[in-house]
Amino acid sequence: MKHTRIEEEKAVVEQMIRLYCLKREGNDKLCPNCKELLDYALRRLDRCRYGEYKPTCKKCPVHCYRPEMKERIKMVMRWSGPRMIIYHPIAALRHLYREMAYSKLLNP
Repeated sequence: MKHTRIEEEKAVVEQMIRLYCLKREGNDKLCPNCKELLDYALRRLDRCRYGEYKPTCKKCPVHCYRPEMKERIKMVMRWSGPRMIIYHPIAALRHLYREMAYSKLLNP
């Protein structure tokens, strides 16, 4: 079964937020703040103007997050990003590949 680009992005952002909440904040399940951030991120992905051609958030020319939520997701991604290779290696490698591929499209 093939997953869409948006579905894969949703899975990665959920893994990152869950990892942050579990390991950084010490919660067994998502706390209300992390749940709010996850719900917000999933809604943003549902409304992404690029759809299946969506770049990674880091490379995206459109900043669709509200400033407060942008700071929160940046904090989560900064902490979780390096740890994804340990806890979710396939998702992390796929994400890095997509980021590099998008960079090559912009700078051939």
